[in-house]
Amino acid sequence: MENIGKIYYNDDKILIRDMRQSDAQIITDEEIAQGWQAAVDKYEMRLKHQAEGKAVSLAAEYQGNVAGYINVYPNSEWGAFAGQGYPEIVDFGVLEKYRRYGIGSKLMDTAEQIASEYSDIVYLGVGMHSGYGSAQRMYVKRGYIPDGSGVWYGDKVCGHYADCRNDDDLVLYMSKTLR
Repeated sequence: MENIGKIYYNDDKILIRDMRQSDAQIITDEEIAQGWQAAVDKYEMRLKHQAEGKAVSLAAEYQGNVAGYINVYPNSEWGAFAGQGYPEIVDFGVLEKYRRYGIGSKLMDTAEQIASEYSDIVYLGVGMHSGYGSAQRMYVKRGYIPDGSGVWYGDKVCGHYADCRNDDDLVLYMSKTLR
C-alpha cells in the first residue's frame, strides 16, 4: 500500500496532499491525452527530490481525481535567486479538464504557505510563449514581480540581441514577498 503522506488542504471538492508514486503515471497519461509532451521521468525526479528532502511535491485531487501538481524547492539551486536561500515554486500545472475550479489557486496558496516556512520571499520562472499566458496573468494578480534580470534561456540570462527560441527554456523569473 502506498503511503498517503501529508494532507495540506481538504474541502468537499479539492484535496491538496503530498505527491505519490502512482500520481506520476496518471499525470503523464493525462497530459499526453491533452496533447502535451510529457514524460513520467519528470514526476519521478520530483518524487526522488522529495524523498531526499530537497523538495515538497504536491498533488491536487478534484472530486477524487488527480487534477494538478506543484513543487517547492526550499533552497533552489537554479534560476535568478539560486543559492540565496529563497524557495522556488517549480513545475506547476492543472490538467485542462480541471481548470476553472480553483485548483490552481489552492495549489499556489499551499506552495506559498510552505515557502513562507523557509523565507519571506518566494520565486518562480514562467515561460514566455502563449501556452503560459494564463500562468503569467495569475502570477501578476498574485503579486509576483519580475526580478529585473530580463529573460533567461537555458538557465542563464539571455543577453542583448542574443538568439533564443520561444520554447519552455525561455523564462522570466518573478518573486513575491510573502510577509
